Amino acid sequence: MHDTPHGAAVTATGYGLQGPRGWAFRDVALTARPGSLVAVAGPSGSGRTCLLLALTGRMATTAGTAEVAGLPLPKKKAAVRAVTALAHVPGVTDLEPALTVAEHLRERTLLQRRFGGSSPNAAGDALRALLRPRRERTAAARARIDAALEAAGLDLATLPKGDRTSVRDLDRPEALRLSIALALIGRPRLLAVDDTDMKLSDTERADVWATLRALAAAGTTVLAVCSQAPDGAVVVRTGRGTGSEPGSGGTGAHDERKGAADALAEAGRA
Repeated sequence: MHDTPHGAAVTATGYGLQGPRGWAFRDVALTARPGSLVAVAGPSGSGRTCLLLALTGRMATTAGTAEVAGLPLPKKKAAVRAVTALAHVPGVTDLEPALTVAEHLRERTLLQRRFGGSSPNAAGDALRALLRPRRERTAAARARIDAALEAAGLDLATLPKGDRTSVRDLDRPEALRLSIALALIGRPRLLAVDDTDMKLSDTERADVWATLRALAAAGTTVLAVCSQAPDGAVVVRTGRGTGSEPGSGGTGAHDERKGAADALAEAGRA
């Protein structure tokens, strides 16, 4: 992908989120250099999505400390949101089944042009882009879309109706790659992907991980929620109550599922 921003370093110590009915996640420790592939691994309901949202500045936490790109959380949540992007997060980045691939890409590009991306001068960049001649704006948008599609591994020529294919007609790997491409249009320093390996065959899963490794190698830090971490990734495990981490304390898996559900519901209301 052209003009990929320098990836964001991510650190966390004793990081956790406790709600009225328990912990969504807790005691998370993480050190990842810029351009790392980080696998957030654990069973469904163990707070994986909550951790993803917290580390991208979209959910407040109650314990520990974390930094993304040198920006402390939760103090600099807005700044962290500006340099990160989400893909494939249920209830947050859902694709509209009735819209075509082209319509999704065009909508995201228009939003990007209006509100800017992850650079410190995003507002000024967006204003300058709006003042450029229409032909230049169109060419720049096309180049950005093409780069995002290439990086996400989505070849429009393989779709049933090309870019006029409706989202409802995409298979799961294609929909996942479209969501990743939409997130990459903003050229984030950190890309966070939820449910990376859910309902994929072994071959499909390997192909998706290869794409995410390539993104990380090109400079974008990648956080990916999964059931099983791939080889070579920095691994963060959730689900202390399941015994996946030592020293699980007194909170069981049932309470963690409740805590995670409560946290996601609160995030949705926000």
